Amino acid sequence: MVRENINFESGGQRCEGWLYRPTSPPPHPCVVLAHGIGGIRSAALPDFAIRFAAVGIAALTFDYRHLGTSAGEPRGLIDIRRQRADDRAAISLVRRFSGIDHDRIALWGTSFGGGHVLATAGRDHDIAAAIIQNPFVDGRAAAAAAIRYARRRHGYRMAWRGIRDNLRARCGREPLRIELAGAPGSMSMLTTPDAAAGFASIMPADPVGWEPTIPARIVLQMRADRPARRANLVSCPLLVSVCDGDAIAPPQPAIEVAKHAPRGELQRYPIGHFDLFNEPWIDRVVNDQIAFLRRTLLQPHTEQR
Repeated sequence: MVRENINFESGGQRCEGWLYRPTSPPPHPCVVLAHGIGGIRSAALPDFAIRFAAVGIAALTFDYRHLGTSAGEPRGLIDIRRQRADDRAAISLVRRFSGIDHDRIALWGTSFGGGHVLATAGRDHDIAAAIIQNPFVDGRAAAAAAIRYARRRHGYRMAWRGIRDNLRARCGREPLRIELAGAPGSMSMLTTPDAAAGFASIMPADPVGWEPTIPARIVLQMRADRPARRANLVSCPLLVSVCDGDAIAPPQPAIEVAKHAPRGELQRYPIGHFDLFNEPWIDRVVNDQIAFLRRTLLQPHTEQR
């Protein structure tokens, strides 16, 4: 496996990433990996990309604008429309790479990135396959689930903070920030009991570009984001990896996605949101995903030859 530094433009700004190339002879299929909310490419994604490359599948990881080492101000900004534009720019990039089979591009998304993948695959019917794991696919369901860990009053306070941050942005002022993850009841984006410890568990020793606080305006976008409603538009094979004990991304909407996607497949694990990034579950999850990618990306190519 060889890791290359890459960069590309999205919305007039630079995104930086890594391309993991297999050592086997090209052309290779390629998986574009989309991280969860606030995620940076050095957190958890290499564990998947390296394993994909080891079986002959190239993998691209990158930082969204405003995050990690990519450009963009204010730092830590999370904007659904911009991030999905970044996903499309990354796909366009790998379709231009030498040594990559442009007809065998797959998407992979975790948590918030799972919703991005679902939305993107529903628009781009040249995608060969897609994987979403512990996916955030229904903002309304996630908001309802969050009430179990914080009083309804907390939701109103967070929404008001988001409104104030939007107003500050229009006036050119510094963002009003919130913690990305914190204890139940705190003024944080994610307040489930496992949120803060879960983020800590996936961080590398030197998380370059990690932003523990984010502009509050994303709160106003999340409830309205419901990519699960368009699962029927995803024409490629779709693997949905669900954590039955997920307190952050409710599992039932993801299970419904697997049912309504024309070529959906469902894998369920009796674990929480962050458990699939760590031993012993990561081995099982990655092996299931590799088996899916072999069937959808590698075997059809071998049979054609």
